[in-house]
Amino acid sequence: MALYIIENRTTVRAAARKFNISKSTVHKDLSERLPAFNRPLYLQVKSVLEENKAQRHIRGGIATRRKYKGE
Repeated sequence: MALYIIENRTTVRAAARKFNISKSTVHKDLSERLPAFNRPLYLQVKSVLEENKAQRHIRGGIATRRKYKGE
C-alpha cells in the first residue's frame, strides 16, 4: 500500500478505494504501523501525504466548480 502511494503519488482515499479498505485503516497503517517496520519507507509516504494535504484545498475548489458548472 505504501509503495502504491509513493509510485502513483496518490491520496489516502484513492489507495483505500484501490485496496478496498477504509481510509481510516489506510491512514492508521501508514502513520502508526509502518514506522515500526520500515522507517525510510514511512518517511517517503509521509512526504507524499503532506504534499496531498497541502493541495487538498485546491482539489476541493475544483470539485466545487465542477459541481456548480455541471461538468
